[in-house]
Parts: sequence; structure tokens; C-alpha cells
Amino acid sequence: MILVTGSTGHVGRELVARCAEAGRPVRALVRKAPADALPDSVEAVVGDLDRPELLRPALAGVRGVFLLPGYADMPGVLAEIGRAGVGHVVLLSSVAAADGVMENAITRMMIESETAVRGSGVPWTILRPSGFMSNTFQWAGGLAVSDVVEAEFPDVPVAMIDPYDIAAVAAHVLLDEAHFGLTHALSGPEPLRPADRVDILARTLGRDLRFRGLSDEEARARMEGAVPPQYIDAFFRYYADGELDDSIVRPTVRDLLGRAPRTFQQWATAHAAAFS
Repeated sequence: MILVTGSTGHVGRELVARCAEAGRPVRALVRKAPADALPDSVEAVVGDLDRPELLRPALAGVRGVFLLPGYADMPGVLAEIGRAGVGHVVLLSSVAAADGVMENAITRMMIESETAVRGSGVPWTILRPSGFMSNTFQWAGGLAVSDVVEAEFPDVPVAMIDPYDIAAVAAHVLLDEAHFGLTHALSGPEPLRPADRVDILARTLGRDLRFRGLSDEEARARMEGAVPPQYIDAFFRYYADGELDDSIVRPTVRDLLGRAPRTFQQWATAHAAAFS
């Protein structure tokens, strides 16, 4: 049995689907029942990663766990996983963790989560993806009423990865001893600026979309109230101050899966209905 946390998120939903399609027993951790849009063969169990003591029913009989980072008591979560006799944890982290800048709130969260996994005594594998193509969903609301896309950090290229590929890698390494103790950095096939994504989305949707880059002042003003202040500062450290180079294209997806990572065009085609 595989337990997938974040099972209704962009990566977790894809991983649940991959496991179900392969006929692998999979249990989805959800915050409340009933769980929406899970395959019929998937068992949904209510639990909360912020309350590790309540995870025991979800962990019963589980061999592998796909784990999200950043919860209040990651060592406590890992302790419950260890007590349940789980044989492998695959942690979703970030390429930012490699930089080790603890003053950055997001980087610190990822590093602390990785540290908890490494010190848990449970065999582990860590996945460090670049930015997600699914972040583009934030444009959907604006595109419902306008053909203009406004986005922050217009000059910053990111080698975005499709969550489908992160899930495919997670499914590949789960329960495989060959990946115990390894950290895999993942990326998409090419670095794209926001304007590049808008051009691809315009062709996919058959719309005359236009792009306007926000100044740093405009971007910060829009984030205030919607994003915790420490995370706003983290994003600006990454993309305005250049603390993170998220444009690096890595061969890992091809090396592990024997195929190229999905392009943004493929992602846009698969999710076009969300923008119509």
C-alpha cells in the first residue's frame, strides 16, 4: 500500500492516478470526506499532517509514503511513519533547498523538511523540482474577463516542470531500493519567461493574448494580503535579487523515465479547459 499526502494537489492527484492506473494499491490522505475526484479504486482516509498522532489509521499497512514538506512538526510526522513500519518515504522538496540559505523562509522550510526525513531512520528519497507549470493556473481568473495577462518577475526564466512528470518520477522511485538515500533534482525541458508561456497559451487557446510585466512594486502590492509576508520576501529574494537560478534544465526526468519531460505546450493542451 502506498499513502499519498497532498492527494488532491497538483502532484498528489497525478500520483494517485498513476498508481491507480498501474493497479498499485494506493491510499489518499484527505482533510475531509468525501474526497472529490479520486479514482474509484483509491481508498481515501481522513488525516492531518499538522496532527501527526492522527495519522496512524492512514499509515496502517503502508509500505511507501509520498510526503509533502513544510508542516509544523515534520519530525513528529516522520516518527509516526517510522512507528508504522513504512519502508520508504519520498519527500517533495524544491531545487531551492540545494542553496542552503536559511534566511529565506521557503528555503528554510524545505531544508528543515529534508533534515527531518534524513534523520528519521526511514529509507528516503528526495525530489527537488523546479517551478511548476501548474502555477499558470493563477492566470485563469483574469483570462475569464480579459485577454491581458499580468505577471510578476517578467524577465525571469524558469525551467518549469509538469506535475505529471514529478508524479511519474515519484511512482518510479517509490518502493525501489535503488533510490534509497538519493536526491533527484527535476526540471522541465526548457526555461520560459512569463511572456513565453503567454504566447504558447495564446496559440493553444486560439486567443489574441497580450502580456504585461508587473514592476516589483506592483507585484509586491498585489501579493500583500494574499501571501504571508515571509513568503513574499522569499519570492523577491529568489527572482528579484537572483538568489535562485530556476532556469537550469536537468536531464533527470529523461534519465529516470527514458523519455523527455513534458513541454509547456503539452501541459497547456491538457489543461486548456481551465482557461476557457
